[in-house]
Amino acid sequence: MNTLLSLHIGQPQTYTDEQGTWETAFFKITVKGPRFLGTLGLAGDAVANTKAHGGEDQAVLLYAAEHYPRWQAELGQELPYGGFAENLTVSGLDENTVRIGDIYQIGAVKLQVTKPRIPCWKIARRWGIPDLTKRATQTGRTGWYCLVLQTGEIEAGMPIALLEQSVSGETVAQAFQKYLRQNQ
Repeated sequence: MNTLLSLHIGQPQTYTDEQGTWETAFFKITVKGPRFLGTLGLAGDAVANTKAHGGEDQAVLLYAAEHYPRWQAELGQELPYGGFAENLTVSGLDENTVRIGDIYQIGAVKLQVTKPRIPCWKIARRWGIPDLTKRATQTGRTGWYCLVLQTGEIEAGMPIALLEQSVSGETVAQAFQKYLRQNQ
């Protein structure tokens, strides 16, 4: 069964590390209980770089929970849900099963898959692992964005139902590979 395992929010903050000062909302916290999901995202969440993130077609970022054990084994460190800056950590779905255009329902909320997440440098910087962005790109464990077709409250533990599968849509993994070929 496809399930919403956890919800995560973050606000833009400024950080300083050995590379300098940077602003990000990548550091997400897990929230408990019901949370409103609107057309521009999860209540309490924001993005730092509005040119590259956010907007209605990127209202919410989903990430497969099944990726976390693989990352932990490969990296030798614990990564909590929300560690890839996703808003929703889900089980039973991943980039190979979800199609661009698919419509899912979580409670009263309806989401439509719009595009794969393109990993940026902040993944590596957040975890202090220089090649983590490259690894995410190579493995295709990137996550995907959704448009919110119908707003409402969601919370961890809710089932995720496929309402309409895109007949002509490519999988998120296929769309990501196509993006890579076109941008090399």
